[in-house]
Amino acid sequence: MTPSGDYYEILGVARNASQEEIKAAYRKAALKYHPDRNPDNKEAEEHFKKASEAYSVLGDAERRARYDRFGIAGEVGQGGGIPWDSGVFDDFADLLGGLFGFGDFFGGGRRGPQRGSDLRYDLKITFEEAFAGKEHTLDLPKEETCRECRGSGSRSGQRITCQACRGRGTVAFRQGFFTVSRTCPQCGGEGEIVRDPCTACSGRGRRPVQKTMKVRIPPGVDNGMRLRIAGEGEVGERSGPPGDLYLFISVESHPFFQREGEDLFCKIPLSFPQAVLGTRLVLNAMEGEETLDVPAGTQTGHRFKIAGKGMPRMGRSGRGDLYVEVEVHTPKRLSKDEKHLYQELMKLEKEREERGEGFFRKVLTRLAEGR
Repeated sequence: MTPSGDYYEILGVARNASQEEIKAAYRKAALKYHPDRNPDNKEAEEHFKKASEAYSVLGDAERRARYDRFGIAGEVGQGGGIPWDSGVFDDFADLLGGLFGFGDFFGGGRRGPQRGSDLRYDLKITFEEAFAGKEHTLDLPKEETCRECRGSGSRSGQRITCQACRGRGTVAFRQGFFTVSRTCPQCGGEGEIVRDPCTACSGRGRRPVQKTMKVRIPPGVDNGMRLRIAGEGEVGERSGPPGDLYLFISVESHPFFQREGEDLFCKIPLSFPQAVLGTRLVLNAMEGEETLDVPAGTQTGHRFKIAGKGMPRMGRSGRGDLYVEVEVHTPKRLSKDEKHLYQELMKLEKEREERGEGFFRKVLTRLAEGR
């Protein structure tokens, strides 16, 4: 059909209208002027044709840009008509299809190979397994090609052409001023019919199985990650490729280490003498013991870095770092000897205070001087 009028005017939208505004305008016009709602109304029929044509252009960003630049001259095909792209109407299948059979408006033809569905498997692993990696054995329920009929669905392996649609997979009939194509109800769009269904799969060509498979979890995997295993999903229909298997990883927490990306963090307690005098600590890290030299006078909250002792970088070389934060521990209970020693320390501190050398005297002096 050669159009008349501006596409924007036909849909009643501004030239700078958004795609959502254009879509809403066409939906409103399609519901208002559809021939099934306006039987024997040529004017409504013409409105519907023009609105559909306008949306087939303005609903496609590339075609809309060409129309904005060249006008209708950029849209007219070699035969003098407007090239019709049904893809932009896919969003209306649920709305208009339920009212007028619009979902099959453009037909479809015999269905070709279909990719199999993807599968999801939730896998919970320990923190240590996330660090080192591990091979896991999965018991995966899925569907695979029937071995008895090799996916044909037929005991003899033969399928005959559907006589209802003559192998096209669709049947056509008149609806208003349109010729509408629908999926053939006899063959379900296959274009072929199985006369002697396979007893093993009931003619489906697929059957459920419990597949046992081994998967390798790489070192460094993190909580919430998704790992893809290509080709291990459901088998495809009509010799289509299989889908993929996605492993959703859940990592258990660790009682000592916390993880932030590729770095590990932990806290260790220090006794008061250790913090004052300094000490050497031995840590049980993820790959064995690590020594940490704590200098004298270390304060609570000080964080030490041990380079290269964090989590492995998944898919890359190297590792993150380990950060150790110290907390000076104040004892709640003291033995008689310990109490005596602390009392002696208090006496020394008091003497230093009297000489103006104590800790608190220095703090007060700095406050007074505004430092």
